[in-house]
Amino acid sequence: MQISRMAPRVSIVIPTQRRPEGLATAMASALAQTGVDPSIVELVVADNDQTSSARAAVEAAAKAAPFPVIYVHEPAAGVANVRNTALATAKGELIAFLDDDQEAPADWLASLLAVQAAHGADVVFGPVHGRAPEGIEHRAYYETFFSRLDRSPEGPIDHFWGCGNSLIRRAALPGATPFAVERNAIGGEDDLLFGNLQAAGGRFAWAPKAWVWEDPISSRLTLRYTLARFFGYGQGPTEHCWSSTPRDLVGVAKWMLVGIAQTAIYTPLAVVKWALRRPDRARALALVFGALGKTFWWGPFRLQFYGRSA
Repeated sequence: MQISRMAPRVSIVIPTQRRPEGLATAMASALAQTGVDPSIVELVVADNDQTSSARAAVEAAAKAAPFPVIYVHEPAAGVANVRNTALATAKGELIAFLDDDQEAPADWLASLLAVQAAHGADVVFGPVHGRAPEGIEHRAYYETFFSRLDRSPEGPIDHFWGCGNSLIRRAALPGATPFAVERNAIGGEDDLLFGNLQAAGGRFAWAPKAWVWEDPISSRLTLRYTLARFFGYGQGPTEHCWSSTPRDLVGVAKWMLVGIAQTAIYTPLAVVKWALRRPDRARALALVFGALGKTFWWGPFRLQFYGRSA
């Protein structure tokens, strides 16, 4: 179905940092979108490498693009910094975020726009299907880890997901720099934003047809990386309660106690599964790390995933 020329202008945004192969795939898929009038679309690539290494590839892609392609350089390292810079550059009333390790089918954008229009959502989320090379140990675990799976039918949902593969209504954002810069190194800037939007009455929707592939780089297909991420994800709800305005100390205590209880339950299960070499043993260990994160979430336990310089 062709989206009308009267639809709001939409900006596809791809933040990137030193991932030339992934960026090339993401850009190619963004430029191959169908079912949307090209006159309402633009692509913004925000480069967070200090040396602006993505500029040449973006400028080359722009030469044969069906709609404008804009390159913007944000040298200050940090995931919140690059997202905020991309938003400041984008002209769209609607912002479609695609990560630089994702590949979107041709009807991805049209599907996001259709769900947003049908339900008047402030943010629309779509599925993510992780892809990992054949033959690696714990392949099923990694593919599940890098996936976003939701059984919800198309329409409103009462929860939120991450920023990659989402469509955001700009008018719903709180100010020109909505992503919290204090999350630059640790991530979770999108969770904090969407949590605050939900608390303010924001409307979320799920678009099951607007799926993308995710191809994690090889350095992320390790237990070391994924267990650290589970630990960071576990920190999210506790840290969100601490950072909320007003500060939710009851919520902090609740999530820390939940973490203690989950650790007591999950740890012996993980030990047994690893002793028996069960196929799902990596997932069992990940649950332990997620539980620990709920309890150990402050200063010295915060992990840095983003914002490292070259």
